[in-house]
Amino acid sequence: MPTKQTFRLMIFLAGILFGVACTRQTTPTSVANPTPAGSTSLQVESPPAVVIPNQGGAVIQLPVVTLDPSQGQAIGYVYEAFLSPHQEPGEEKDTPALVPNEFRATGPSLLRSERLSRGHGVLRFTNDLSKVYVEVQVEHVNPEEVVMFHIHCGRPDMLGPILVDFALMDDIQDNLADGLFSVEVTNADIEKTSLSGHGVIGAFTRGCPIIPGLADKVKTIAGMEYIARQGELYFNLHTKGQTFYGDIRGQLHSVIDPITGNAAP
Repeated sequence: MPTKQTFRLMIFLAGILFGVACTRQTTPTSVANPTPAGSTSLQVESPPAVVIPNQGGAVIQLPVVTLDPSQGQAIGYVYEAFLSPHQEPGEEKDTPALVPNEFRATGPSLLRSERLSRGHGVLRFTNDLSKVYVEVQVEHVNPEEVVMFHIHCGRPDMLGPILVDFALMDDIQDNLADGLFSVEVTNADIEKTSLSGHGVIGAFTRGCPIIPGLADKVKTIAGMEYIARQGELYFNLHTKGQTFYGDIRGQLHSVIDPITGNAAP
């Protein structure tokens, strides 16, 4: 039989345990900065807090994130290429015998080492990947001699299929009249190029596979940017004298910020 003193001690301990349990049930995991009693100042809430599990109940205060869908039309990824004859993987005189006449030179050809033509091109993608702005400045190129101008997919030294055919979008000779070529490319332009090929030749020369070896072809600007990120997009400007391999070619690379060393928008 417990004594009165023991019984009182048990009641006292039970009260303490009950108070602790109540406190645990009502204590919040994160608390906004409260306004002291009697104060009339405006209450300011803390930034959103995230409780990290298995870290002793630690709370990390995250900075407030400003979200703005309108920034989707701002420029995001940027890629550039310096076009030259020296990136062409062959001389026009070495055009394979089986190549159709439409891809053969119709004017006098020069060796790569003899050509002075050069260019500098830039692709600027919007953040939401809905469009890409293309600008290419050329030198020592006669616009009247230009017969084709494309963006191809392919690694250096390889001839790849056409992703964007600028002739389906504009008069390329007229656009290049002042030495600066500029257009805005959308999903529709990529699909138009992909569907423009006919027969066996068209199947192999029009449209870029999302993954090499698979039948599915790129249909969007997002897919185009993905290929650019792999370093497998290039400009190729074709002239009457340099039609099969092209006059000047430029492999596209991500623009690097000289200060941070990171890809710069």
